[in-house]
Amino acid sequence: MSLAEQLIRWRRELHQYPELSLQEVDTTARIRDWLQSGGISLLPYELKTGAVAEVGSGNKVIALRADIDALPIEEAASVPFRSLNAGVMHACGHDIHTSVILGAALLLKQREAQLAGRVRILFQPAEESFGGAKTLIRAGALEGVAAIFGMHNEPGLPLGEFATRGGAFYANVDRFVFKVTGKGAHAARPHEGKDAILLASQLVTLLQSVASREVNTLDSVVLSVTRIQGGNTWNVLPESVELEGTLRTHSSEVQQRVKARVSEIAAGFASAFGAQIDVFWYAGPTALVNDERWAAFASDVADKSGYRTHHADLHLGGEDFAVYLQHIPGAFVSIGSASEFGLHHPAFNPDERLIAPAAHYFADLAEQALKEL
Repeated sequence: MSLAEQLIRWRRELHQYPELSLQEVDTTARIRDWLQSGGISLLPYELKTGAVAEVGSGNKVIALRADIDALPIEEAASVPFRSLNAGVMHACGHDIHTSVILGAALLLKQREAQLAGRVRILFQPAEESFGGAKTLIRAGALEGVAAIFGMHNEPGLPLGEFATRGGAFYANVDRFVFKVTGKGAHAARPHEGKDAILLASQLVTLLQSVASREVNTLDSVVLSVTRIQGGNTWNVLPESVELEGTLRTHSSEVQQRVKARVSEIAAGFASAFGAQIDVFWYAGPTALVNDERWAAFASDVADKSGYRTHHADLHLGGEDFAVYLQHIPGAFVSIGSASEFGLHHPAFNPDERLIAPAAHYFADLAEQALKEL
């Protein structure tokens, strides 16, 4: 069986048995077995899920990272290897990423004698819940590492295409919850209450003016309300309504300015309507900032590996890889997966022909990066 066939077989097995963040027990067992069957040493970190392996010898260390968790989505893709775990799906392609880095590990093992140092290979749990990177760092996975590289498949890029950029790439991610508290009343006598639904509806509209009218149009910012919940019957005005959503930015200055302005608007609205609005912010990953040198290096290796390379656009998604880049330099890259449906869609179906070329690319990248140190 060729390497390409083996990696696709592993990917399909991972796809059929997806596991949510911090529940990747069977996924971890499979990865460990596959690594050990290839003669690759596992490092003895204390991890409930996830695994770290290493190839090579010497003082210089480069790291490669894959994420291994899935999403709480019922699969709708028409493939013969559909998820067998109800309500769970690899709808972000982490099964693809894992297979790519497994392939890179096997290739690096074949070249072990010629490596100018060590390659540490991280299989990270809990990317989707934005906690797995910190778990691996606390375990010691970055100790001695000079630079780290990772990837995400990009459904909007054709097969064989590659993109990255130096500087900010993925976004700061903030989740917000507004609790709007008015006064309940009979729906036929709204004047006796304070209509939380009316207030919340107007607040949704007004919040959009923050991004469109109070931030420079050249600065990237998205503020989306994604959930409205209030009331439980047709003839009663509810006491309270909850709004939930997300703020995405690339600049910490813009991030803080928008958050402050949103809170000011909520306080003013509450005062004007004689109601109460409590605002709660929950921080996700910070902006992913690629090292300029390593991003250019990664793109140059991709070009020599046969990819059609591009300068990536700013991405407003969040990515836990950002945490590693707060500690050490490195680069995160996009590799085309040509899916008709996008990330987190129940019919997401990346072209798995990307796996073997990407595995060769990451093996080459790690080998050359060690020489570059």
